[in-house]
Amino acid sequence: MHMGLHHLHNHATMRIGTSFVRRRCALATARGRARLEEEALAALNGVLDPALARCKRLAVQPDATVAVKLEFRSGAMRRGAVEAAAAAAIEALPWARRSSVESTLSRPRSFMGSNAPPSLRHVGALVGISSCKGGVGKSTMTAQLGFALAARGLRVGLLDVDICGPSLPQMLGLRGQSVHRAASGWSPVYVNHPDDAAAADVELGVMSVGFMTPSDDAALIWRGPRKNGLIRQFLTDVDWGELDYLLVDTPPGTSDEHISLVQLLGATLGPHDGAIVVSTPQEVALLDVRKELSFCAKTQLRVLGVVENMSGLAVPLRSLTLRDADGADATGPALALLAERCPELLELSAHVDVFPAARGGAEAMAASFGVPFLGRVPIEPALTRACEAGRRSLPGSPDVVRPIADRILASTEMEREAEEAAASMMDGSL
Repeated sequence: MHMGLHHLHNHATMRIGTSFVRRRCALATARGRARLEEEALAALNGVLDPALARCKRLAVQPDATVAVKLEFRSGAMRRGAVEAAAAAAIEALPWARRSSVESTLSRPRSFMGSNAPPSLRHVGALVGISSCKGGVGKSTMTAQLGFALAARGLRVGLLDVDICGPSLPQMLGLRGQSVHRAASGWSPVYVNHPDDAAAADVELGVMSVGFMTPSDDAALIWRGPRKNGLIRQFLTDVDWGELDYLLVDTPPGTSDEHISLVQLLGATLGPHDGAIVVSTPQEVALLDVRKELSFCAKTQLRVLGVVENMSGLAVPLRSLTLRDADGADATGPALALLAERCPELLELSAHVDVFPAARGGAEAMAASFGVPFLGRVPIEPALTRACEAGRRSLPGSPDVVRPIADRILASTEMEREAEEAAASMMDGSL
């Protein structure tokens, strides 16, 4: 045993000595330091979420200290944890003596024109969730996309301009809240669910006429001019602060609210701003949603993509309620029989096309208009329960909206990086 310990000690000494020799040799030349910096950068990129932070500068010092400067695009609340993960990744390299990690927080870069209201000049991207058809899930999509983007550490605002049917207070667990007026303007109501670990660290502000009515059942019987006036106030008088995304939940149709938004913002919208159009698969919905896409084309409003909502119902077999010919509940005996005779069937899901796709559904419609198709979201009972409870998708249930959020985020980030690279090239040529 003594010989074994002696061998292990010699092996460890040789490894440390080899790392030391490699480090000294690499640090002696510029080419060697560049190779170590590439290795350190690869380790760093393995732990960084590009949606939250990027490495702005990395240098290997002569004493093998790795100096890193991170730039956080957002996610200030997670800044300490990301810095700690970056330092651990660097110090895990066998040749690195220590790490020095600093960081800065970048202001969301807004591409809106100089005519944008002051309240929107620090909004990274403004995205309208729209559809000419009612009942296709625009508010559900707005709320759950807001949760999904905020869960990535992004600063997100939700603006509800469905004046006559505001749904966001319910879907975000904010019923009964009210708007406060400060010197800088109206303050959004922020989502705060301390009992919900998934929503404990999100930054999600909401503005809705639902916070201003005397009761949840009060009807707003307003003509167009009064609606337009409130929308103008929402766009100019709300103190959003710095946001990465402002999602706007719009009502059905292509009339007052939509025209007001386009008229007030049309000249100021940038390349990351636009509309996400929501539809369901059947022709009776597509017939109206095509009108929304035509409206966007006529008003030169960019379509970021089309989402097919309620695209089939998939339910695990274990979650189904089974009934006999008389309508009595036969779930228990049926599942017990399956477990005894054919247990592998219990791992399957039942799938039903509740709304059969007409002529290729929303994907074919998007292709015919030459706009991106962002994906399908199935009917998910757990998602319905989450919206009723004002929560993000419930623990243990599939997060069916997250892939859509990831595609939106990837698209805008790629465009942002391309524009930043082009701007850098322009600066270098001057």
